[in-house]
Amino acid sequence: MTSRSSDQAEKFTELFRANRLDILKYLIRRSASPEEAADALAETFLVAWRRIDIVPYGLEGRLWLYGVARNVLFKQFAKRQRATVLDERLASELTSAFTTPTDVQLRDRVLNALSQLSVSDREIVELSAWDELAPNEIASVLGISNNAARVRLHRAKQRLAGILAKPELTNSTSIHKDASRKSV
Repeated sequence: MTSRSSDQAEKFTELFRANRLDILKYLIRRSASPEEAADALAETFLVAWRRIDIVPYGLEGRLWLYGVARNVLFKQFAKRQRATVLDERLASELTSAFTTPTDVQLRDRVLNALSQLSVSDREIVELSAWDELAPNEIASVLGISNNAARVRLHRAKQRLAGILAKPELTNSTSIHKDASRKSV
């Protein structure tokens, strides 16, 4: 270690020892959580270490640290705001995509109808509708020919439409009635 780097390490150590608790208290009072304050403290002293050559001594160094801590808090706040906006947008999009009030009953009917299909029919319909796979892609997933996938999908959709056309779907005797039936 050279005398210059030794001097820098001593300056940083003194700066850290003399100010860490006061800077931490400052950050805790202004942070959303103790963990966030601890992260901000680490970031503040990382900046101090990287810029140790320009950090003033004594009271000016302490005030410089408060300024750095303040900037770190601003960055954390901006990051939290962006995350909140993104979280709210995602939640809104997911809610509108899956739980619009008018679709809840339809969703329940479809799920009930799907439960009445055989396992193989349900799988092929789900691959088509939920995973948005084309028949040739379904064929690849299931390890069958393209033609077999198209025929099986068509027949499964017809069976599902027949179940959905019934006036009332029940969860009793008809559920899984066709579970053992093989599809072509």
